[in-house]
Amino acid sequence: MALLKGRGAMTGVNLIAIVRKKGFTRDGKSQYADIQLDARDLRGPNQTNLHLKSDRVRGEDGKVRYNNGAPYSISQMEEITKAAGSNTEPILDEDGNEVGTVYGFKGNVMPSTRGTGLVVNTKSVEASEFEVDSKTLDNQLTSMRAARRAEAAAKESQAQASAPETEWEQAAEVEVDQPTAG
Repeated sequence: MALLKGRGAMTGVNLIAIVRKKGFTRDGKSQYADIQLDARDLRGPNQTNLHLKSDRVRGEDGKVRYNNGAPYSISQMEEITKAAGSNTEPILDEDGNEVGTVYGFKGNVMPSTRGTGLVVNTKSVEASEFEVDSKTLDNQLTSMRAARRAEAAAKESQAQASAPETEWEQAAEVEVDQPTAG
């Protein structure tokens, strides 16, 4: 889940919404959307997970998956769609059929009152500073992978930096333990 900490971190956030055509609730009153922090936003580059909501779930087959969708009412989705305007890109399946839409918009986010993660305050949405295109989703994944690699490299570097100190401390202990002749 995206981590937005500090004063103003949840205000005026550039976002993308991944909305599937079949993502409606059974009663048809809400639609699920995978809303993510846009990787191009100043808060995006170091995020290992850009999703506003990300719940770990175990499927019937026993495999772990992540549920990134949060339900938004039809009127809330209309606000997001209106804010995005023409800043959209179709989501195509492997056969070239349109299965959903990516919307680019900007808004304030807040902790979810139901469940986990963050949700968009749809009363605050407006046009995004960034255009979405056919490469937007790939760029999101690339950004998260790069952040994970950087985080892993930083941890490894930190571990290596502390290891020589430990060896030196051990050598110092050995020298102290030996009696001196004199």
